[in-house]
Amino acid sequence: MTRPRLVLDLTPTLERELFDDPALARLAAETELCRPGARRPGERERLDADILVTGWGSKPLPPTRDAADRLQLVAHTAGTVRWLVPKTLVSDGVRVTQAAAGMAMSVAEEALYFTQSLLRHLYAVDRAMVRGDWEAAQRFGLGKTVSGTHIGVIGASRVGRSYIELVAALGAEVLLYDPYVSRSEARDLGVELAELDDIFLSSEAVALHAPVTPETRGMVSAARLAMLRDGAVFVNTARSAMVDTAALIRELRSGRLSAALDVFDMEPLPTDDPLWTLPNVMLTPHIGAATVQSRRTQGMIVIEEIERYLAGVGLRFEVDESNYDRLA
Repeated sequence: MTRPRLVLDLTPTLERELFDDPALARLAAETELCRPGARRPGERERLDADILVTGWGSKPLPPTRDAADRLQLVAHTAGTVRWLVPKTLVSDGVRVTQAAAGMAMSVAEEALYFTQSLLRHLYAVDRAMVRGDWEAAQRFGLGKTVSGTHIGVIGASRVGRSYIELVAALGAEVLLYDPYVSRSEARDLGVELAELDDIFLSSEAVALHAPVTPETRGMVSAARLAMLRDGAVFVNTARSAMVDTAALIRELRSGRLSAALDVFDMEPLPTDDPLWTLPNVMLTPHIGAATVQSRRTQGMIVIEEIERYLAGVGLRFEVDESNYDRLA
């Protein structure tokens, strides 16, 4: 019986991060394991694959099956697939799964680190110490612990739930905005549901963990940022499209707020962007999930999903027409 052809459409570096030799052998045991051939400029070659493994840097698939008529499964090693797999392909029977669950705790840990650093002014203290200015480092005054702090979480995504787990374990008072979470589910999470405006009015720290959808795009508006109390902190490890960046920069320039950002309107962040020069912002280059453990977990999720598919068992992390628009 002919084994299904599996194409690893990954950069060599990402492939090594995701799959060690035993993991690749596990894939090769049930499939014909291949890498893609050379592509014509600006387009994907005809895809001779039953199963396609993708990641950051993969080329988006065409909207029809014309160049991928044998494709049955796309196993994406990262999170959102909207840029990669058109919904028309999903509607046409191509099954899709993704490994966002493998990144959740790594991103949540970065968001926790951001939250603690902002609440305690540690990022600014460090900069003063690096300059050799001991007195300036002491002038920031008292910081706040996560314990006893009102933290607003926007979005009970996988990352959002992991972040809630971390800050709640440290004693935070957590408010959650997520229209898809019921009150009974909120009780199980140990959080209090709140309206979005109340999140900004009541929280000392706000962490954004929602997907980009038509409903969430621009939701962190100038009006809502203005609701934050003086000294509040804002953390975004999700997507910048949900934030009015110009309004955030105005608030940061006023000195009223501080922020930590792992995502930006344009990536890489342009060298002339004002965010580079603001003293009350922490910046990282979209690396929330960039950990050894996260990559290996992402790879294992993909392997297990492919094995489930080949065994005719339901996928754990399938992206279908019902959830395509909501997944980050």
